[in-house]
Amino acid sequence: MSLPLSSQNVIQYLQAAGLCSLEVGKSNIVELPINQKNYNLVVDLADEHKLLVKQERGTENEGILHELLNEWLFHQLLQKFPVLGNIWAIAPLVVHYDEENSLLVRSYLSEYQDLGEYYQKSNTFPTEIAAAIGTTLAGLHRTTFQGKEYRDFMATAPQGQFRYHFYNPAQGVGSLDPTIFGKIPTEALKFHVLYQRYESLEAAIADLAYEWNPCCLTHNDLKLNNILIHSRWNQLDNCLVRLIDWEACTWGDPAFDLGTILASYLQIWLESLIVDPTLDLSESLQLAMTPLEDIQPSLVALLQAYLQAFPMILTYHPDFLIRVIKFTGLALIHQIQDKINNCKLFDNSHLYMLELAKNLLTIPEQSVLSIFGISETEILFPVAKIQQTPQPEKEKQLVRIYYEKTRLRGC
Repeated sequence: MSLPLSSQNVIQYLQAAGLCSLEVGKSNIVELPINQKNYNLVVDLADEHKLLVKQERGTENEGILHELLNEWLFHQLLQKFPVLGNIWAIAPLVVHYDEENSLLVRSYLSEYQDLGEYYQKSNTFPTEIAAAIGTTLAGLHRTTFQGKEYRDFMATAPQGQFRYHFYNPAQGVGSLDPTIFGKIPTEALKFHVLYQRYESLEAAIADLAYEWNPCCLTHNDLKLNNILIHSRWNQLDNCLVRLIDWEACTWGDPAFDLGTILASYLQIWLESLIVDPTLDLSESLQLAMTPLEDIQPSLVALLQAYLQAFPMILTYHPDFLIRVIKFTGLALIHQIQDKINNCKLFDNSHLYMLELAKNLLTIPEQSVLSIFGISETEILFPVAKIQQTPQPEKEKQLVRIYYEKTRLRGC
């Protein structure tokens, strides 16, 4: 990386790249909170046009750089195949990619807001939003489903160099290593001890990895903070949603995307639990600040909207719903790992999360009712009616009436 980005040099960079006028007046530059991967700047140009400039902050030895390439390739894919035009509406427009400086520029959607922040502030979960997410995600998966030309494009960069590798996200927790001590909170060691004690859990994740079936383009990091909703979503004819941060975009398994977003919803409930040594799990669940019952309608709406927009997935994978439940459990485990590794945080609520994840992975059939509040049959019922193919009408068995000789009226 030859140019570390900053608020002092971003305007000069945009001018050199031809992304803003040399005569641009005073611009407002906002530095967004730094995450573990990127440094982000929002540049509000004088013509009320806003750009988001993000730059990876890792090193190539750490294996962090060049994840922005996936987002750029996704943008190139949409340009190369006009038939994917409907997908343009769900992702921000990428206007510039600089591989040498690990830097990407895209349009900033100023009329949209972070869905995670929306839920946090309002503590309401309109089913219209969840249904829009399900329909949007189904559109991405359905349009690219089993499209060899799209898979090959993502595997090979436009320059013809092989630079992309498919990644199976069904990965468990690695074995304890002496180097882990001092890197994570002492109390987090309990998570590793419990995980290794559950042999059925490791076996379930291994089975999920074996069953992994990449068949379409997937976002691969579909958490609430990577979903935007229009600030006036309830005043529009359609509840518009946008998916951002396509850095983990891959040719993958659609059940993983669905499981990830469902786990992100469940995290709202799990993080609202009242955790106290004097309370057992059932009491903590009853005292949750955001009861699961408040979230369940959105979980059902999201899943049913997805299946109604992409019913064919059940033809190819009749066990699709069960696999989604398993990936939801896996995503919860990944959430615990992220809290431990990035936030150095681990408490009893994460033990509850681990217990729920284990149930979702090892007994998914029994977990459907407890998570969604309705049975698998009830979830699939609206979709089953769509899948019913009209049968050709059987020829009516009528007795033919005829005369041996032609008769004329009046004769």
